[in-house]
Amino acid sequence: MPEISPSAWLTTAGWDDVPHLDADTKRDLLERTPPYLRDARSKGTPSLGAGAIYPIPESQITVSPFPIPPHWKRAYALDVGWNRTAALWEAWDPETGVGYLYSEYYAGQQVPSIHAEAIKARGKWIPGVIDPAARGRSQHDGQRLMETYEQLGLNLTKADNAVEAGLYDVWARLETGRLKVMSHLQSWLGEYRLYRRDEKGAVIKKNDHLMDDTRYLERSGMAVAVAKPADMGSSMQRAGGDSRMGY
Repeated sequence: MPEISPSAWLTTAGWDDVPHLDADTKRDLLERTPPYLRDARSKGTPSLGAGAIYPIPESQITVSPFPIPPHWKRAYALDVGWNRTAALWEAWDPETGVGYLYSEYYAGQQVPSIHAEAIKARGKWIPGVIDPAARGRSQHDGQRLMETYEQLGLNLTKADNAVEAGLYDVWARLETGRLKVMSHLQSWLGEYRLYRRDEKGAVIKKNDHLMDDTRYLERSGMAVAVAKPADMGSSMQRAGGDSRMGY
């Protein structure tokens, strides 16, 4: 045992030191543990968890774009701010339970009405979940943003903003193939490549708006998601909706 001081010693213990854990149990536990915690939990090795938050190859999580079937439930998440406002849409396959991120909105330094119109253009009927901090946050003019967006016609619910639980939910769904990303979401993929922890294990809060939206969707999106109303298909086509993008 290494000596820390004349009165303190460091002892580590891993799963191999616990006799009641068999090989199958340890393998199952390891598969359900996020990569940045695996050494700490399985070997007792102290770790600050620096590095990529989702160390999963893009080839494993991306799919080619396809039209969203009208009976699939959908929702979007919204992260608001003056420098960057981002929205992300997800649709869930009712047969497999797999969620597909299929559309994104990524713009900055615009008034809420501009953002709201862009969001409604993808389907005004689709409900959204929003960063709960937006209720009391000002953008550039002191308005309460959640109420502002609701007045502009968005159907919004406060999202569950639990950070570590949300990160685990997203990682678990990506790792097990229950969350897929359409390959044309270039802003999402750009953030994904840079999303990481610092040397102290804290999430680096920079260029992470769509990553936050992903957390909101996995924690809260399915609870509010709805399918496209049956009488909207022909009107959407007449309005020039983009069926490849799901709206």
